Amino acid sequence: MQLHPIDIFIILGYLAAVIVVGWLISKRASKSLDAYFLGGRSLPWYVIGTSHGASGFDITGTMFFVTMLFTYGLKAAFIPWIWPLFDRVFRQVYLGPWIRRSKALTGAEWMRTRFGSGLGGNLSHISVVVYALIITVAFLAYAFIGIGKFAEVFFQWDLSWWLLPSADVYAIIILAITTAYLLLGGWYSVVLTDLIQFALLTIASIFIAVIAMDKVTPEALSKVVPEGWNQLRFGLKLDLDWTGLMDQLNKRIIDDGYSWFGIVMMLMLLKGLLVSMAGPTPGYGMQHALSTRNPREAALENWWMSIVQIFPRFLMITGVAVLGLVFFSSEVRQIISANGKFDFEQILPYVIERYIPVGLVGILLAGLLAAFMSTFDSTINAGAAYIVNDVYKRYINSNAQAKTYVRFGYLSSVVLVILAVAIGISRVESIHDITKLITFGLYGGYVAPNILKWHWWRFNGYGYFAGMIAGVIAALVPFIVDPDINKVHILPFALGISTMASIVVCLLTPPEKDEVLEGFYRTVRPWGFWKPVYQKLLAKYPKLKANTNFRRDAFNVAIGIVWQLTLNVIPICLVIRQFKTMWISIGVLAVTSVIMKFTWYDKLGPGDMYMSEDE
Repeated sequence: MQLHPIDIFIILGYLAAVIVVGWLISKRASKSLDAYFLGGRSLPWYVIGTSHGASGFDITGTMFFVTMLFTYGLKAAFIPWIWPLFDRVFRQVYLGPWIRRSKALTGAEWMRTRFGSGLGGNLSHISVVVYALIITVAFLAYAFIGIGKFAEVFFQWDLSWWLLPSADVYAIIILAITTAYLLLGGWYSVVLTDLIQFALLTIASIFIAVIAMDKVTPEALSKVVPEGWNQLRFGLKLDLDWTGLMDQLNKRIIDDGYSWFGIVMMLMLLKGLLVSMAGPTPGYGMQHALSTRNPREAALENWWMSIVQIFPRFLMITGVAVLGLVFFSSEVRQIISANGKFDFEQILPYVIERYIPVGLVGILLAGLLAAFMSTFDSTINAGAAYIVNDVYKRYINSNAQAKTYVRFGYLSSVVLVILAVAIGISRVESIHDITKLITFGLYGGYVAPNILKWHWWRFNGYGYFAGMIAGVIAALVPFIVDPDINKVHILPFALGISTMASIVVCLLTPPEKDEVLEGFYRTVRPWGFWKPVYQKLLAKYPKLKANTNFRRDAFNVAIGIVWQLTLNVIPICLVIRQFKTMWISIGVLAVTSVIMKFTWYDKLGPGDMYMSEDE
């Protein structure tokens, strides 16, 4: 693609701006570990929430969801459950405040709150560090693949070098720029670039949606999609037949494993509930919660994140998918006829190349580069925090100066990037494949020990360590042995192995000491199977109130998932002009918002308080 000089100027201006921003705030960021990795916990919830939401507005994920909407139509509103998107509803309702009360720097350090500093606590700590680094490298490789595919379309220079194609070289260059400003500004760089990215992408998303609605009539769209494409409802089977329109998509639906769409979505919902109950993985989601000023703001940050991330993003996704369907379908068929296949993940860059006007292309590309950078820098920052705080500081050099830790953070960031590039180049080609590896494999091994750590007093650090390590091995070994394995099949295997290891090892080893369990219960105030601990504390603190909010929290989670789903559906319906479904969804959004005002928001206390029913 031949970019206009105006677009090039906008893109280069953005890249220069983020480097300058990183340099200007480098002194502030290098004051301490807290400042470098959490911004000193000084930023308000709406800033952290915007940053968190913007971090999820990444190029790779956007390309993935454009492909899903292109293929599955309005039903693709449910496909974000694969991550699961509604995990932030759980953090909004109760897990965010629980996490923030620990005052830890990382998710691994948080383990001390739950399992203490004995052998079991140390083992649980190590297992989280191992998992955090694996999931960090997996996410970085995921981002590497997406940015390479995206950049190759827009930048016309052939940069292929040695055995590396141009896509990989472009990705390495952009990664180097991202790493440079991250090293300078730490968490402050993450948040500031996220805010810039959110502004750019919101503008671009609105313009793309307007262009799609202007250029594509409902009649034109109906001619290129199968019956049922623009309907939200579905049965056990998908019943979308692309025969005669784009036959290749019938094969893709089978390859994706979504032919029995209703069954798959029920499995996604069940898996999502389990994963969400386990809490955020030890990555940037955990870091955002820990960087808020208090537990109340941790809850509000996650509520705002859903709004920031979903609505503008799906305006863009739908606009691009609709333009691609109407104006690009014939070209896709020609490519398939000539080559036998088409990489549907390229729909986003091809549509931008052909149908977005000069100037807006520059804003959009700058925004999408920022989107990539915000996801990438948040992930690196979180991964480096684990290496510095939970390995170097805890086990190697516990009395170093702040500058020493920050410099080691620089080195850790560079090492993580190199590992991600190596994996991205050598092992994975499809965004969908690595998405499934993360969501079905690595998440599957994470679920059991992390649900048990919140809700069962008897669970100990030995069981946590066994469950996490067994889950990671069960997730990675099948993929290493056979990279082409269906990633969906890894989920029950990893979940089963992890659950068995967690419970068996826990019951064969002694429980944590009373002071550890009592300290955790008093600090975090979880609900669940904590009666023995509560009764011991009651003897010491007769006025101590138990957390009796399970039913209210479960109700708010159910309402919140419906509320969040409407944020997916409304922008899609707006762009494809399904106004009846849109107005119904707006009504549901209003009703669920009013309900949560009374059952969730009004129950949030001031500052560090999160009131229970009897407080």
